Amino acid sequence: MVAYKPKPWGTIAAAVAILALAGVVFGYAMVKLSAKNDRVEALAAWTPSEDNRDPSTKIAGVVTKDYPSRDHIKATQRVAYDLNPAFGGAHDGAWAECRGTVYSTPVRTENLVHSLEHGAVWVAYNPDDVYGDALDLLKQQVSGRQYTLLSPHPGLEEAVSLQAWGRQLKVGGVGDARIEQFIQALAGNRYTAPEPGATCQAAPGQFDVDNPPAFDPAPPGPDAVPVNG
Repeated sequence: MVAYKPKPWGTIAAAVAILALAGVVFGYAMVKLSAKNDRVEALAAWTPSEDNRDPSTKIAGVVTKDYPSRDHIKATQRVAYDLNPAFGGAHDGAWAECRGTVYSTPVRTENLVHSLEHGAVWVAYNPDDVYGDALDLLKQQVSGRQYTLLSPHPGLEEAVSLQAWGRQLKVGGVGDARIEQFIQALAGNRYTAPEPGATCQAAPGQFDVDNPPAFDPAPPGPDAVPVNG
């Protein structure tokens, strides 16, 4: 009589399960990689280059204005900015740190405008409209990204307003694709920044990142420095 050895069904089932799991993991990885490649490809049109120096001109809703003056003021002075939020003109001699910095309190405009001169994008949001998960999504656009900063700005007409030197975009929600396009086009853009390549690290003793000078919502007053210096 020939004895038959029983098949190791348990081992076979385990092997099948492992292969199935590997297939799922591989498939997920491929989907993630494809999504990443699609995102890179989508952002390529908004990446500045010698042939495409200011991609923001192709973003619907972007407002541009020429600010020839870059005069410095003292910490005790105000500037009579012509637009709110401001995105150019005279500014404080100390710039706000803009190395993907997320501020939890409103920051003095005069310091923020100096950051724009260095090539930063300032993402401002209305704290009455943007909070919780929406704010977390907005932070992801900025956190750790060079030449960007985020701060609340009470009284905004729209939920979010983005500023670069001489350029501004206001959008109604954090899910608007133009937010990432604007940042990609202008953060650190050497063709549009008045001082391309300037540092975004706050100068020691001039700007306290942990306790920044506060935004003043009051009108600047008759002794304010004109926006054009």
